[in-house]
Amino acid sequence: MSDKIKYEMEFEIKSSTSVLFNMISTPSGLSEWFSDDVNIKDDIFSFFWDGTSEDAKQLTKKKGESVKFQWMEDFEDGLKTYFEMAIKVDDLTNDVALIITDFAEEDEMDEAKLLWENQISDLKMTIGS
Repeated sequence: MSDKIKYEMEFEIKSSTSVLFNMISTPSGLSEWFSDDVNIKDDIFSFFWDGTSEDAKQLTKKKGESVKFQWMEDFEDGLKTYFEMAIKVDDLTNDVALIITDFAEEDEMDEAKLLWENQISDLKMTIGS
């Protein structure tokens, strides 16, 4: 397996930070745009898509700011990878942005970014952004 490369993407979201934080940090919020369904037990989130599921450990959660997860498969393989969704507010304009930090293998980078673009498009439609 080749090494995964860290990348960041920034999306402007027309939403209050409290609504956006709820959408990125709770099972009910995440199930509206990120996956078909989400269950949580302790700090393990189970994400369901089309009959398959993937588990992720919640590493950090900063109220109103960010949430960071690590896929259990990467955790078990000893990788230092994660995916983080962080809210940034511009000091001058008060514009709200969602910063996505994730990791992908070099030959899967374009596909990974496209997947996030589609997911964030669903998020924007869900919250009316």
